Amino acid sequence: MGRTAVGGLFRILLIAATCLVAAVTVCGAFAGHYAPAESRWMPLLGMAVPTLLAVNLLVALCWAWARQRWVWIPLLALLANWNYLSAVLQVGWPDRLPAEVTASRPHPMGYLTVATYNVQHFGSEITGYSCRELARYMEQERVDILCFQEFGDNPSFTLDSLKHTLRHWPHAFIMDADSIRGVLPLAVFSRFPLTHTEFITYTGSANCSMQCDLILEEDTVRLLNNHLQTTNVGQKRRKWKRAMVAAQDMRHEAEVMQDAAGTLHDNFMKRAMQTDSICRRIADSPYPVVVCGDFNSLPSSYTYHRLSDLLDDGFRTAGNGYMYTYRYAKRMLRIDYIFHSPALEGVHYYSPDLELCSDHNPVIFTLKL
Repeated sequence: MGRTAVGGLFRILLIAATCLVAAVTVCGAFAGHYAPAESRWMPLLGMAVPTLLAVNLLVALCWAWARQRWVWIPLLALLANWNYLSAVLQVGWPDRLPAEVTASRPHPMGYLTVATYNVQHFGSEITGYSCRELARYMEQERVDILCFQEFGDNPSFTLDSLKHTLRHWPHAFIMDADSIRGVLPLAVFSRFPLTHTEFITYTGSANCSMQCDLILEEDTVRLLNNHLQTTNVGQKRRKWKRAMVAAQDMRHEAEVMQDAAGTLHDNFMKRAMQTDSICRRIADSPYPVVVCGDFNSLPSSYTYHRLSDLLDDGFRTAGNGYMYTYRYAKRMLRIDYIFHSPALEGVHYYSPDLELCSDHNPVIFTLKL
């Protein structure tokens, strides 16, 4: 086979690979439309969307550098995932708080700032350094409502110490981990009174939610603080790697892969049921709703699709630039959100990169009632 023929075959293979990756990426754009009970593979494909988008961007750059018309194939795949891209990237003028907000401390009536943060038990620090630094930062940012996931104390830095550190927010709603065992605790700290507080647990899961109403002078807003089912990928990755190394043949490797896919699917199912439960509460609320927390779900997921059908994503309404909330995985993952009823107007949404106690970043959102 001559050099020309080899070059032609290689070109055909490159074009075929470009088309295949693009086709899979286009399918990923619809992953969130499928509940895990309807499709076993679409939720898995949704998890791969960030990687697929990065691959398509790289392929597009290569074809553009070669000045080939095939550049349109990966570009069309990127365009098909516009809903995902617009959930992690907003281009525009840097958003700024209105003058009447920045000139007043605390915020003037009619404005509310909510923060959500998975603090991972504040790193179980015995000194309470992370909690104190977080309180200082949130007070500086004039946050009115703090929603925590994986909130917890330790024998050296007790719950009383946490409350004292967070005394700027005198109204607290804290899940009692002693009375509800085996659950990752949540907490809400507020400058405003809280009423109709309710813990929400989920069958077969250590994850949970909490609901309460914020009394804001003449207004009432319903708040849902959530920590939805984890994927358990991080916890089980080492186990799967050891099993793959120990596998002696393809059959054993296939069993390991089936175990991994089964674990992910079980957690997809749990997270979908939790999402449906939250959506029912949103639909039944007599007040405007703010829904926040660690959802362990990408913008390509069923969870995001369901919630954004009912509520507005605060980043879309008031954010700017690139948005991620998980500090690892090359900072490609957005899994923490604040959603709000259309009756509430988004003003300013951002996620500061705090190196404190967690592998998450907090999300801070100012809205107008």
